[in-house]
Amino acid sequence: MLFYDIGPDVGRDYNSKAIFENYKILTNPNLMDKLFPVNTFEDIHPQYRETPIGLLLEFHNLNRQLVPYEKAQLLIGMCMDNRKHLHIPDNFAFIIRSGGANLRYSEFKVSYAIAVGQVSHIALIGHNNCGMVNLFSQQDKFIEGLVTTAGWTEERAKEHFTHFAPMFEISNETDFILSETNRLRQKYPKNMIAPLFYKVDDNKLYIIEEHGII
Repeated sequence: MLFYDIGPDVGRDYNSKAIFENYKILTNPNLMDKLFPVNTFEDIHPQYRETPIGLLLEFHNLNRQLVPYEKAQLLIGMCMDNRKHLHIPDNFAFIIRSGGANLRYSEFKVSYAIAVGQVSHIALIGHNNCGMVNLFSQQDKFIEGLVTTAGWTEERAKEHFTHFAPMFEISNETDFILSETNRLRQKYPKNMIAPLFYKVDDNKLYIIEEHGII
């Protein structure tokens, strides 16, 4: 089952500044140093082996044979970016796609997958060159696009961007995924939640190392 989520609907009241402050994270110039490649079974961290997280890494990176499942084994939260495609079996996972893999506004869907779908593992997947990084630098392009492609007025498009962009802008991809992983772990303490990273350059999944988290 695949959920696409582009954010909260118009008409809901949000304190954009407060949300932006909650999501501010330090920029780490060595973010790629946090990525651990998975080229063999032994590269999968022990806590993930023989779990749906490990199976995800085996299917996507190690070409484990794809065998259809009768029910979902885990929930995958990943970005809406069109360059990401996972190599996994049919029915293997619930998938929620949202800009930057930000699941804060998809929590009911997360809870549904856990409560009704009975999954106990979550893979949170960020990726490089994410459009949610430094989102405000794209403000003019965003406004122009809504005016020319959607027929909006410039004023409406600007108000739309100003209201929602602070909720979704991130400083860098790995730090945000680690921050979101920790938030979800506090909310769902009995679930295993793994921070992963998709490199669009080689279409491989990497484990984000969690030592030295700020």
